Amino acid sequence: MTALGFLYPGHSAEDDYPRMEQLLGSDVRLPLVHTDLGEDVHRVDALRETGSAARLAAGVEELRLSGAEAVVWACAGGSFVYGWEGAHEQIRGLARTAGLPASSTALAFAHAVREIGVRRVAVAAAAYPDDVAALFASFLRDAGVEVVAVRGAGAGTAAHAGTWGEAEILALAREGDRPDADAVLLPDTALHTASHLPALERALGKPVLTAAQVTVWEALRLADRRVNAPGLGTLFTREPVVQT
Repeated sequence: MTALGFLYPGHSAEDDYPRMEQLLGSDVRLPLVHTDLGEDVHRVDALRETGSAARLAAGVEELRLSGAEAVVWACAGGSFVYGWEGAHEQIRGLARTAGLPASSTALAFAHAVREIGVRRVAVAAAAYPDDVAALFASFLRDAGVEVVAVRGAGAGTAAHAGTWGEAEILALAREGDRPDADAVLLPDTALHTASHLPALERALGKPVLTAAQVTVWEALRLADRRVNAPGLGTLFTREPVVQT
């Protein structure tokens, strides 16, 4: 049995994790510990506070007691707002505190794009204002990813984004897609996407990477596990691309 731990800010779409545990269909557990979200706004200063070392450290002991072999900070905005180097420093601190391999949703997106072998992506964010969405695009560019479009839907808060169903998420993905994008990225960890990945990829005709999906994939990567799970989209079914 492999246990993979997640630090999740607040309460919006945490029920995606037991759903993904079922879809993995193997001996994998996904224990999750909630961290203090603080102010539910997508403002840079608030996101930096959400991802502060003290808030992350508060949930680490509970994850260690769960037997987690790796930990992922299940938040994109509370990582990429620190920039490429800052996000790595944040995770180095988390790894030291936890005594475990660690990563974040933001870094998971960079690794997942590389995994499926695409170069050009479109970003469709439910709740990010323009300045925060631009920071995510800059973060991806620093990772060597070409961002061809950024779309923000203006949902405002994580709580509101967490109420969206398949129709709203599909509309977001379609509005954010571009013909020259090889994949579409949905970076909000507040969106419920675990049940909708096959439908999203069928509708767009290309890979779709979502926050919850890449977060769990990243934890498996840290634990050196590979699980084939068609219900979780291209990322969980495609053979890794060999980088040259």
